[in-house]
Amino acid sequence: MTQLYPTPAQPVILIVDDTPENITVLGELLQPYYTVKVATDGRRALASAIKPPHPDLILLDVMMPELDGYAVLARLREAAETRDIPVVFVTALDASEDESRGLELGAADYITKPIRPPIVLARVRAQLELKQARDRLRDQNQWLEGEIARRLQQNQKIQDVSIRALASLAETRDNETGNHILRTQGYVGVLCDELAGSHFSGRLDARTVDLITKAAPLHDIGKVGIPDHVLLKPGKLNDDEWQLMRTHAKLGAEAISRAIRGEPDQSSFDFLHTAIEIAHYHHEKWDGSGYPDGLCGDAIPLPARLMALADVFDALINRRCYKAPMAIEQAAAIIADGKSSHFDPRVVDAFANRLDQFATIAERYADKN
Repeated sequence: MTQLYPTPAQPVILIVDDTPENITVLGELLQPYYTVKVATDGRRALASAIKPPHPDLILLDVMMPELDGYAVLARLREAAETRDIPVVFVTALDASEDESRGLELGAADYITKPIRPPIVLARVRAQLELKQARDRLRDQNQWLEGEIARRLQQNQKIQDVSIRALASLAETRDNETGNHILRTQGYVGVLCDELAGSHFSGRLDARTVDLITKAAPLHDIGKVGIPDHVLLKPGKLNDDEWQLMRTHAKLGAEAISRAIRGEPDQSSFDFLHTAIEIAHYHHEKWDGSGYPDGLCGDAIPLPARLMALADVFDALINRRCYKAPMAIEQAAAIIADGKSSHFDPRVVDAFANRLDQFATIAERYADKN
């Protein structure tokens, strides 16, 4: 039988029957309207279904040697590339249990032999229209899913840039560059990665790590509330100035908290709740000697413990208005000396294991001046 090649508007129908006369009858009926493929047994049918031109509908005989129609349908439904092709059984069986079995396996319809041409054409047309509608809906859903993902990614980028811009305001007033934000964010990400595989595997899942790293740039946002004569003083702060400087932790946390207070869906601001923890507690110390609340040990939120080490390390190796930069090896020694006093000992161990990556980040985002 001559097989036609499909045009974009011409659906493809696969006829499967082990009796040549049945194939001839169905083929002659359908060829004026559709592209027709044929297979004379179940194995050839399965092979033909995955080869182009792919069928839009399969007319499948039930009673065949080796693989009968039920077995062929079961295998079609198992394969991803064929599971969505509608199948209509064409059979001389008329028992209701046979029809029920086929429908339970996923057959779209039944046509009984001897066939009646108007009924065959009507049911074929109906099944093809249903498939076209499903395909359009699937394509629309895929487009919508892609568009939603694109918009979410775009919004996330805007959010990330906005956070960095806001954080840069505080860093600029402190005579620091935006690179401090990038460096500390990178350090925190490295610590999360190390600790997620060891001590904090149950707490540092991918989502939590993402929240912490996104929130990290806001750690010193409270510095916008510190007067210049204190913030920019090149020498040592006196007691009153130091007490004023220490308020930046609470100022930052309160500023973020006020921004989201009263919002009905607080779950939308998970990363800002993490930012509040980091801003408020990143100057606490493991032994309880830090500020503003004198927390100690595990009472200090984990994100703040990570930022505490990242912030101190970056301050040590970079120039400040009151100090010269320090070599990375010397800074690492100071961090090690602070184990179990200033810093969570597990965080210090993570830092030691990833010191090379800290150095790489410091070099990549080094200040130009």
